[in-house]
Amino acid sequence: MRLRLRAIGLLLATLAGAVAMAPPASAAAKTVVFAASEDSYVTQAGPGKPHDNVTWLSACTALCDGAANSERTAYVRFTVKDLPANAVNVTMTLDVQSVRTTDTTLKVHPVQGEWSAPELTWDNRPSLGPAIATRQGLTAGGTAKLDVSTAFDGNGAYDFAISSAAGAHGVLHSSRATSGVGPKLSITYDTEAVSAGPLPFDLPSAATLRGSKRKVFAHYFTPYPISLNNKAGADDYYAKNYLNPAGEAGKHQAYGGLLRDRPIPRGVLSGDWQLADMKKEVQTAAAAGLDGFTVDILSLTSAHWDRLQILIKAAAAVDPGFKIVLMPDMTSLTADAVTLADNMAKLAASSSVYRLDDKRLVISPFKAEQQNVAWWQTFMKTMKDKHGITVAFVPVFLNFGANAAAFAPISYGFSNWGNRSPAGQSGVEANITKAHGLGKIWMQPVSVQDERPNQGIYDEAANTENLRSTWQKSITGGADWVQLTTWNDFSEGTQFVPSVHNGGVYLDLTSYYLTWWKMGKAPAIVRDTLYLTHRTQLNAARPTSGTQTKFMVPRGGTTTPRDTVEVLSFLTGDTTVKATIGGSEHPYAAKAGVTAKTFPLAYGVNKASAGAVTVSSPWTVTKDFAVQDLQYHAAGSGRK
Repeated sequence: MRLRLRAIGLLLATLAGAVAMAPPASAAAKTVVFAASEDSYVTQAGPGKPHDNVTWLSACTALCDGAANSERTAYVRFTVKDLPANAVNVTMTLDVQSVRTTDTTLKVHPVQGEWSAPELTWDNRPSLGPAIATRQGLTAGGTAKLDVSTAFDGNGAYDFAISSAAGAHGVLHSSRATSGVGPKLSITYDTEAVSAGPLPFDLPSAATLRGSKRKVFAHYFTPYPISLNNKAGADDYYAKNYLNPAGEAGKHQAYGGLLRDRPIPRGVLSGDWQLADMKKEVQTAAAAGLDGFTVDILSLTSAHWDRLQILIKAAAAVDPGFKIVLMPDMTSLTADAVTLADNMAKLAASSSVYRLDDKRLVISPFKAEQQNVAWWQTFMKTMKDKHGITVAFVPVFLNFGANAAAFAPISYGFSNWGNRSPAGQSGVEANITKAHGLGKIWMQPVSVQDERPNQGIYDEAANTENLRSTWQKSITGGADWVQLTTWNDFSEGTQFVPSVHNGGVYLDLTSYYLTWWKMGKAPAIVRDTLYLTHRTQLNAARPTSGTQTKFMVPRGGTTTPRDTVEVLSFLTGDTTVKATIGGSEHPYAAKAGVTAKTFPLAYGVNKASAGAVTVSSPWTVTKDFAVQDLQYHAAGSGRK
């Protein structure tokens, strides 16, 4: 995990400018101890029998106590929580107390599959990873410490198996033995002084932000997780099939490839890489101040359904306060109301699926008007009568005005999918007022931009103006919830998730505005920070090489397309900003606070500085290119 994070950090350093800072100091070491939340053992001699009610755990070779085919393995789970994000120099040990003195050689392995103590048997035991710790010899009443530091991955669930490589039958106290003698996970760490980081302000704690009744969810789109096939960046599915115009047997060649951007690449992972990726996405979103994901449910089977369940599991493991809102996609699902209810009830069994304080389950279907009110009443009646679940219905409409009155009697709140350009945001306050007038909450869509090569259209986002405008209208209009549209729909170019093209800038800006919205006032700017956004080609230009034949044109009603570089400054005081646009320097006086300054796009490189703070865009504006790309690329001075 540390290596993966370091690799991502190095990539972000390439993508964005950096502020040089002295290395922070460490505080005194701390130790926390976690008791096992579940444990049991399996035995080859009793392949179908669970052992979740005994006071001991066993680890033994296949020739155990003189009997052949009697191998035993112990399983233990810990739930680690409340470790600070700035924990460093971490040492983690699995501590087990022996019942008797033996020459047993113990080995500890990470568990790579699912298990629960009441059902765990030899026959259904999950697979194990390579051993990460070994110890020879046990003493009756003594504690054996096995160093499992290489498995440390922050807060979350840790599953270990204890096997025996040699020696006599090892017998260990289980969590059901006398209090205090069961397995423990001991974690010792230093706390690193928090560096200035990428943000121009100090982000409040998760507990403070979540204390607000206002909630921020990001729309998660299951087709585009961090990785699709667990290969290194240059060889993965994104690179070979989605970004490459010739990918997927050339079916995207006419429009230059399916995507223009992608999640930040990573190396190959061992074990359950899909769960690890989902945990990373939850961690990233939670660290930015988000309350959860609204997950687009495209199917009740297939990889999309599987990914949804993995994401729910990841949220529960990483952060119990991070919630998943169920969002059936009615443009894709064809199930009847009863079948949909049965499947939503299955998901609702997880504690990470979002419910209101009164325990009502939030269901927020995309394009809810695809089915009429009577259909949804059948759905909610099935949820209540068959599954004992009361639904808080928050429909997301494509046409809010035409459907609000009809859906009001069955709804807790309303939302719409919204627009992706400044020109489309004029009706935001009216929508909020209308929802509140009907006694409903309003979930406001907040967006960055929109670019759809395969559909041949794009919206003019005007650098960060659309993002800032939708956030400002959420604040001034009194929205109750916000949905970021989207976390990761790369096929529509609407992603907030840190990506190759944005490096995390759009999520950083969102952290500022969501703090303002939740806390009721703009957060104080405590460090000068600069952001650059620009395209790499003129909006009307066409490729000078390549095979693309279908091109994007502006969506009807969008903001008039423009070719600009924007310097967005967050400053603690008035200062001179020096913008270098295509090689030409343009100094200007900038006021304290937040200021956006635009310049005509020019061929070449772009950078900006304010005192010692500098941001350099890694993206060159060029007249020669093979693929049309009208996304705004971004870089920030705080990223390194």
